[in-house]
Order: sequence, then structure tokens, then C-alpha cells
Amino acid sequence: MADYVLAIDQGTTSSRAIVFDHSGRIVSTGQLEHDQIFPKAGWVEHNAEQIWSNVREVVGLALTRGNLAHTDLAAIGITNQRETAVVWDKNTGKPVYNAIVWQDTRTQAIVDELGGSEGADKYKSIVGLPLATYFSGPKVKWILDNVEGAREAAEKGDLLFGNTDTWVLWNMTGGPDGGVHVTDVTNASRTMLMDLDTLSWREDIAADMGIPLSMLPEIRSSSEVYGQGRPRGLVPGVPIAGILGDQQAATFGQACFETGTAKNTYGTGNFMLLNTGTEKVPSKNGLLTTVCYKIGDAPQVYALEGSIAVTGSLIQWLRDNLGMFEDAPDVEWLARKVEDNGGAYFVPAFSGLFAPYWRPDARGALVGLTRYVNRNHIARAALEAVAFQTREVVDAMRKDSGVDLTELKVDGGMVQNELLMQFQADQLGVDVVRPKVAETTALGAAYAAGIAVGFWKGEEDVTANWAEDKRWSPAMAEDERERLYRSWKKAVTKTFDWVDADVQ
Repeated sequence: MADYVLAIDQGTTSSRAIVFDHSGRIVSTGQLEHDQIFPKAGWVEHNAEQIWSNVREVVGLALTRGNLAHTDLAAIGITNQRETAVVWDKNTGKPVYNAIVWQDTRTQAIVDELGGSEGADKYKSIVGLPLATYFSGPKVKWILDNVEGAREAAEKGDLLFGNTDTWVLWNMTGGPDGGVHVTDVTNASRTMLMDLDTLSWREDIAADMGIPLSMLPEIRSSSEVYGQGRPRGLVPGVPIAGILGDQQAATFGQACFETGTAKNTYGTGNFMLLNTGTEKVPSKNGLLTTVCYKIGDAPQVYALEGSIAVTGSLIQWLRDNLGMFEDAPDVEWLARKVEDNGGAYFVPAFSGLFAPYWRPDARGALVGLTRYVNRNHIARAALEAVAFQTREVVDAMRKDSGVDLTELKVDGGMVQNELLMQFQADQLGVDVVRPKVAETTALGAAYAAGIAVGFWKGEEDVTANWAEDKRWSPAMAEDERERLYRSWKKAVTKTFDWVDADVQ
């Protein structure tokens, strides 16, 4: 009897496979990091073939460590780093170029050209997104424009595009030998190419970007059977039945099914989603309107999203580029050595600023320095930057939706940092709540797949399985909270207008 569901979490820094039982408990895991490739300043790439190799290996690790066979799996779900674009030859299965990662800023000139006199909001009423380097469509145009022979091959119908969910699914279901070329509505909503109302590709926008429609995957719901594991693979015949972009998957795994519920994921970046129900809410305050999920034939559910480019990756930068500590969790140990930030503020605009500013001309800044400031203050300022940026998104959500948060559900690697979680509660003025199963991204994908095959009944099972682990309540005086935030807002302005036309 198939008693488990496997989730593949293809993330920005690693690929993981996690086996869950019916209660949503983790049974076994496998994880491998992949290379971060930085060919030029502002360019970020991944080797898509390495990602696929790692996915196969981590699936094998998870099954082996759980003493399981593929016959023990009821279904497989996929969740993934969104907006990271892979273009490959459908006949050979070989990518024509490295995957261009969501953080990559090389497409700024393309974005500016597409906007023309209408600017960044040219397509926003249709796709819910501003023109920005963040999204997949301009990345595909860059590949077709800059890789020799790519445009000709695309126009012949030989090239396929997908975010990494589509790349993994296509390979799992056969690759060049009958691989399924599909994405779900959540990933499609991050390309700048999908109409949010009809959930279909916009031929006119694809034409503006010079992208043949033949490259685009079929758009399906987030919970249905797309195909089965290829016969000679690790999971032959197992239904692959759920796909959710990573942040939507975390929202699903956190059981944010009621209109007005929200979660915040603390990962490479921070991503906060607010469920707005079956009505899309246009943002006037720098947020994204996106698809939250669509379960089978049920109506799609929308969300407002605040996307922050650099949070956890700032801690990685302090570790890897500056050598401030050996292990990322050590940042909390350093930060606890001081009572405050010493007047230092760290604005990590390494890829410009995302929500709510959308300023590609911004670059990172460490301000307010005096000789009093030491590395402990800098460590604390880096953690505080995560919380300050989240508060900016919460403020924008309140303005757009009229909803005041009563609490914030949190997940992701950084939620183990208790100093950060307390400071986050202090800055928001509401409780911050961590679930018992912090791997909510993988769990959300597992739920979507399991619901599709009847392993779980539906959203009620997800809600029943969710359990609170720890809660942090605000403890900071109001005047101190506002003083710190005022200084943060001043620090952010110091990052603007850094990139001139002749400087990238």
C-alpha cells in the first residue's frame, strides 16, 4: 500500500527530496547544493543539467534513508525556485544556455525597451507584474537574442522553455522520449506572459518579447496528474500530481486558505503572500498580484505578494564573501553579543530593490557607521534588515488590501533564528508563529499532489495537520520601534540612483 507522498523542492541553492506521511510528518530527506555561477556583476546562473542530476540523486537518498521503494509512494509533488528560466532543445534534452536565475539583472535594458513610453506598468493590468528583471519572460528573450542559433532553433519549434518545475517534470516523465511539457498556474503567473483572468498565454506579450508560443509549456492546475515517472527512472509509474511555485507551496503548506491569511518565508530572499480569495487585487503600493493556487477544477485563488530579493543570501554573503563566520547560524551568536545595531543599518540591495520599491538602480549600502561599530553590530544590522524589509511589505499589504494582520505565520531556514523572530514581532507589532513542520514549501507541494490522487481529502486535511511550534509576541516599546524604522527608511534612500546608464 502506498503510504507516503514525495515532494521535490528544487530551490535556489539546493535540491531536496522529502518523504511525508499522512499526518504531514517528515519521514526522510535528501539534499544537495548546486553551483552558484556569477559570470559578471549582476549575473546569476545555474547549471540545469547539474540540477537534474542532483534531483535524481536526492530522490534516491530520500527513498534509501526511509527504507522505501517507489511502490510506497502515492504521488510526487514538485515545488521550485520561480522565475529561473531554462531553455533547452527538445530533441537532445540539452539546455542551450545555463539557467538564468530570478536574482539576475542582465535583462534591465530589455525591460526598459519593452516598457518604452508606457514604463514598468505596461502589462501590469494583465499579468499582475511590473516589468522587471525578476521575471522569466525577459530572460528567455535574452537567451534567444544572445545564444548563437537559439532564435532559429526556437522558430523551428526545437526549443522548449520552463521554470525549473517544468525542466524537472519533463525529465522525470521521459525527457526527449515523451517528456511532459507542462507548468502550473502559479509558475506561469511569474513569467509576465500569462493573463491572470484567463490563465492562458498572451500571444501579444509573447510576440513583444519575441518568444514563439511553441516554446511555452501547457498551463495546468496546481493539483492534478500531469504524468508518471519514466519507466527506467527511480519512480517508474508513480503519478506526478502537484506543482506549486515555492512561495505558493509554502502558503498552501501553512494552510493559508482563508481570505486575509498570510505567511512569510525566510529563505534566500523573503516572500510574503496574502490570500485575497477568488478576486484578484491590483496593487498600488509596489506588490505583485499573482495566482496563489488552483486545485483541480476549482476556481483559482489569488494572492498579493511582497518579494524581497536578499535576506538569507545576505547572511551567506557575510559568511562566504567576508568570512565573518563559518556557519550561517553563527550570525545569531555574533548578533547577541551586542544590545543593538550601534547605529548601523545594512540595506542589501545587491540586485536592486524589489518590493515595495522596484528600484533596479539601487545597490547595497551599510550606513550609520562610526568607530564604535564592530562586526557584532554588523551581524545584528544584517538580521534586522530582514525584519525591516518585511515590515515594509506588510505596510504595503495593509494599504492595498485594507487588512490588518493579527499574526504572521513564518517558515524557511531563518525562522530558527530566535533573535530575528523576536525582532520581527517587535517591528510588526503582532505575534509571529512558527509551525512544527518548518518545511512548509515541500509540504505544500506534497499536499497538492496527494489531494490530486485522493491521499488527502482536501484543504481540511491540511488545516487539521498544521500545528504551532513557537510564538513570539511584541516586547519593544512603540517609540523605540518607530525610531528604528524611521532610521531604516532613511538608510534605504541612500541606495537609490547608484547605477548610472554607463555602469552596471
